[in-house]
Amino acid sequence: MSPHTGAKDKSNSAAARVLGSATAGISELAVFHPVDTTAKRLMSNHTRVTSLSQLNQVVFRNYANESNFRKVFSLFPGLGYAAGYKVLQRVYKYGGQPYVNDLVAIRFGADFENAFGKKTGKAVMSATSGSLIGIGEIILLPLDVLKIKRQTNPESFKGRGFVRILLDEGMGLYRGWGWTAARNAPGSFALFGGNAFAKEYIFSLKDYGTATWTQNFVASICGASASLIVSAPLDVIKTRIQNRNFDNPESGFTILKNMAKNEGVSSFFKGLVPKLLTTGPKLVFSFALAQTLIPAFDKFFGN
Repeated sequence: MSPHTGAKDKSNSAAARVLGSATAGISELAVFHPVDTTAKRLMSNHTRVTSLSQLNQVVFRNYANESNFRKVFSLFPGLGYAAGYKVLQRVYKYGGQPYVNDLVAIRFGADFENAFGKKTGKAVMSATSGSLIGIGEIILLPLDVLKIKRQTNPESFKGRGFVRILLDEGMGLYRGWGWTAARNAPGSFALFGGNAFAKEYIFSLKDYGTATWTQNFVASICGASASLIVSAPLDVIKTRIQNRNFDNPESGFTILKNMAKNEGVSSFFKGLVPKLLTTGPKLVFSFALAQTLIPAFDKFFGN
């Protein structure tokens, strides 16, 4: 154990981390899946939206002229893929970051404290741990790809089931992994960093795990907003790579060049306002819930 101890919070049990993160993921999915579908369809749209009629067509597609019930129901495509991806992602990210942070604190805690000072060093270490866990998130990429295709390009499935697609596409489901990693690294750094800085400098918490629901909620707003703004351009490119047909070989750099040429620089921030207004609350909700539930489950299990 390093002689440095100031940067390390109380560790929660593995069961608490898994249950707290999984519950947050399931709750988020139940509330926000339609919102996620709307954001993905707006990001995937290549034309300018100048009227409510056009917006209706982009969001609801073939159901644009159907009843409100059918319209809302049309925003739940790929729910099975979304459930698998979202729960695994939240368990991996929210439950895994504390593990990485514990390891970094033991090995490099003193270095962070010497370089940035005690309070800032602890927050930067949390952000760095988040960035590392974000890069590793690409292991879940196939589920994310299938979820997005179901939401934005269901024709690409051509009647194939999950197993058939895995067999047919193989490593092709990892197309865009580099862009995903490039988007996740700064995005997760900003998410966990903004959250940690809020807990350090707004609430002056010595142990982040002691935060109340309100403190977790406010800190999550800081982290989520920073994450969405930082990762927005790469997120648009990532989404377009993932929603194209399986047989389309267009690279991320080609997409980037065509977006800049045909749609302008503002295209890299398409869907940012809806994401801040919709995905932002979704991320805040699940992040704050996970941070509140993990210590609660830990206390329930008697740790």
